[in-house]
Amino acid sequence: MKIAASELILNEDGSIYHLQLKPENIANTIITVGDPDRVDTITKYFDSIRFSTHKREFKTTTGTYKGKELTVISTGIGTDNIDIVLNELDALVNIDLETRTVKSTQTSLDIIRIGTSGSIQSDIPIDSFLISKYAIGLDALVHFYNSAHIQNEEIQQSFVQHMSWAPEKSTPYVVSCDASLAATFSAPQVHHGFTATNIGFYAPQGRRLRLDTSDASMNDKLASFRFRESEKDLRITNLEMETSGIYGLAKLLGHRAVSLNAILANRASGTFSASPRKLTENLIQFALDCLVK
Repeated sequence: MKIAASELILNEDGSIYHLQLKPENIANTIITVGDPDRVDTITKYFDSIRFSTHKREFKTTTGTYKGKELTVISTGIGTDNIDIVLNELDALVNIDLETRTVKSTQTSLDIIRIGTSGSIQSDIPIDSFLISKYAIGLDALVHFYNSAHIQNEEIQQSFVQHMSWAPEKSTPYVVSCDASLAATFSAPQVHHGFTATNIGFYAPQGRRLRLDTSDASMNDKLASFRFRESEKDLRITNLEMETSGIYGLAKLLGHRAVSLNAILANRASGTFSASPRKLTENLIQFALDCLVK
């Protein structure tokens, strides 16, 4: 069935609408970052660059690192932008843009988020790395899709009960990373965690400037949540703003995804990294080298 022009929007040159990309512009391994400036922070390590474009907050560069072709794309902040990026990347590899029809053979992308985050557990210190084994979305993105089959309903129900979650807020959803892709980045210095993806930076993450939050004890309750998984308790480790959307849409679309976090802040101790740029650079170099092992 042909997809209507109002649903699959293309630019005059045939590129996908928001990202301004054509299928030949991207690799099958995609690194996502929030900040457009961080694209160059990664690609400065590349051996060569064959393509680059920048539209709005979406900057994309494709090149090779130690012989492996990679695409780095900035998403901006939040799962609303992730909705655009994941759907349009998928369209580039799984929809024939000329005929506007879904391809008979589907391509699976590897999607690696390299981002910053804040820990809410005292034993996950600043200047450390964390892989998000699970993400819990405190936004509503995945609920707009037919997605019940990828959600962990048991963890979700336990979380809602523990938090006394207000019914006027969107129902939290829990999605896992791709375990096989995550294993690529497993190392003794990397924590494995359960990431809460928030819909905002201030009140949704328990920060108060001039406005009161609706739940003053939210972060304490987040930190004290436990769910028994196998032989150990699963706990929420850190807060950020994209991972649940990436995990949810990647699973729905048949891609592999993992989120790597540089822990810049520890909310439990009130501390912040003295060298956030260096820490982020270290995570970038670690991730790139893991990808070419």
